[in-house]
Amino acid sequence: MNLRDVQAVIDSAKVRDNGRLEEFIRTTSPNATDEEVVEAAEVAVEVIETVPLLLARAAQAGRQRQLDVVVNPVLEHVARYFINPVDLIPEMTQGLAGLLDDTYLALRILENLNRTTDPLFDADFNEPLRFLRRLVGRKISRKLDAASLFALQDVSTNVSRAFAEMGRLS
Repeated sequence: MNLRDVQAVIDSAKVRDNGRLEEFIRTTSPNATDEEVVEAAEVAVEVIETVPLLLARAAQAGRQRQLDVVVNPVLEHVARYFINPVDLIPEMTQGLAGLLDDTYLALRILENLNRTTDPLFDADFNEPLRFLRRLVGRKISRKLDAASLFALQDVSTNVSRAFAEMGRLS
């Protein structure tokens, strides 16, 4: 997983944003005041900027627990979606607003990965996910929820195949 690429996508979206994030928020929250729109945009940027940090924390926790074989493919999946410019809200045309779906999916996958009796690392995903769900809307968030589960199932299937293959080679 290349965190530099994820950060580069964020930096590029910031440069190209030109107020698009605030415009997006105005369309999803038509009753919001200008002050509320600006505040929501600031919070959105903060949440978006946490993604590389959370990915790094998850990778580090995976290494420390010797769970790289499980954690790294999940993180690769997150990074690929984040880096891919063609998704539900494209960052190429939407600037930072285009990273809201990427961020939602990243946090949702990390939340699911972390949802065990012994979480991988300490993080609270509830509030940022609730905030992002409100911004991207119910339709997109449902698609991303399904995609997050599919990502974990896909990785689980691939890890199982790898272990089965390793067992045959032994």
